[in-house]
Amino acid sequence: MMPMIAVITADIVNSTRLKKAEEKMLTSNLSFILKSYKFEFYRGDSFQAYIPDPKQALKVVLQVRAAAKRLSSGFSSPFTDIRASIGIGNITEPVKDLKTAKGEAFLISGRAFDEMSKTGKRLKIQSANEAMNLGLKIIANYADSLFSQLTTKQSAVVFELLMDHNQVETAKRLKKSQPTINKHAQSARWVEINNLIDDYQLFITQL
Repeated sequence: MMPMIAVITADIVNSTRLKKAEEKMLTSNLSFILKSYKFEFYRGDSFQAYIPDPKQALKVVLQVRAAAKRLSSGFSSPFTDIRASIGIGNITEPVKDLKTAKGEAFLISGRAFDEMSKTGKRLKIQSANEAMNLGLKIIANYADSLFSQLTTKQSAVVFELLMDHNQVETAKRLKKSQPTINKHAQSARWVEINNLIDDYQLFITQL
């Protein structure tokens, strides 16, 4: 039996409002985050990524969301974000090309993403294990609620922290004081975000 994996299907919210330079910058940032995985952009503003270890999928999604939301200040779109679904399941064969990849994880991710267009949600997590999907739904809704409230400055700080930079390193990278970084981290509820990622990873080990 093939191992359990995760597939992220996503698009850029309000991509049509982005100028060419803005879109190029965001695409570059997303490519940097996803560089360790197989990923593919399609239809201009959509992308899919194959995450061999499903425990990492939520952190990756939150990284790309923070990357998008931190770029809003001064940009043509003040509401840039990422809408994403995470499908967790088995694959039928090794993934060599996302265009031809098969397996329940790809099917679940695609269907979940299509269903999101009917709601205002920007994150959905679903697996092949129906007994676990209620817990995944609660985690997704909690994460979505936390991220929907982030300001641009908070998103910039959260992005750096999600990239495993500590507050001192984040202060240097953003050219801000450490107390300012700490203030934004607290107002962004970083501790809750970080704990939620840990809870998700623990939950996934039980699938």
